Amino acid sequence: MATRDNSSDATTVSLVTGANRGIGRDVCRQLAERGHTVLLSARSWDAARSTARRLSDRDLTVHPIQLDVTDDNSVARAARDVTDRFGRLDVLVNNAAITYDTWQRASNADLRVVQEAADTNVYGPWRTVLALLPLLRESAHGRIVNVSSEAGSLAGMGGGTPAYSISKAALNALTRMLAAELRGDGILVNAVCPGWVATDMGGPGVGRGSGRGVGGRAARRRPHRWLLPRRPPGALVNPWKCTGPLSRPTSVSSRFTAPRCCTTSGSPPRCGG
Repeated sequence: MATRDNSSDATTVSLVTGANRGIGRDVCRQLAERGHTVLLSARSWDAARSTARRLSDRDLTVHPIQLDVTDDNSVARAARDVTDRFGRLDVLVNNAAITYDTWQRASNADLRVVQEAADTNVYGPWRTVLALLPLLRESAHGRIVNVSSEAGSLAGMGGGTPAYSISKAALNALTRMLAAELRGDGILVNAVCPGWVATDMGGPGVGRGSGRGVGGRAARRRPHRWLLPRRPPGALVNPWKCTGPLSRPTSVSSRFTAPRCCTTSGSPPRCGG
């Protein structure tokens, strides 16, 4: 049984999935810099531990945790670990995602690829929420943030990347349903569209060769805005200032160019408006 961490009683306890690299890792860094007790999770214990150690070397409070969102037993173990060590969870960031399938279209798709993407991108966040919901209900200000994409917007959807786009559309629908159902518990649920960012899955972006990517200077002020209560529950929001239509991948340290903010106020999510 894990030892209870009483030092977290006065801080916000936040768990981020798929956090050993890319957006997830940088969200962990930013939340820890703002005083959160961060639980950095990854499918591999070694990956979670080594990434958390690098962040902890900066005097940040980051704890590794093994969590495979596609595995019921792994998610259940993680929930027990958080229960034993902290007794509650204030913020869950569902970041883990796979398969940006640019090589196929809906009309010729390999449905095994689509099913695999759905297991991580839709059922993974759903499974994780179900396991951690009792802990979120112990929080005075519970938050669930689902990292989505404009690729999941029905208003702007075209052809291509069927596994990724359909799974993100389903994630947006799940966000709306959870937001409506958990409002009475005081848990705010939103989805966020970070735009096309220079990560392993997103590609090198405009920062190619310049060392600019996730973790750049401009990123340090942004993702914590996902957690602010003024966001309407169920909204798909862009935490960076949206300046125009998406034309190319960007690094979060460059001037952000992305689809206009995707927001809702009791109506279906809209993007590009």
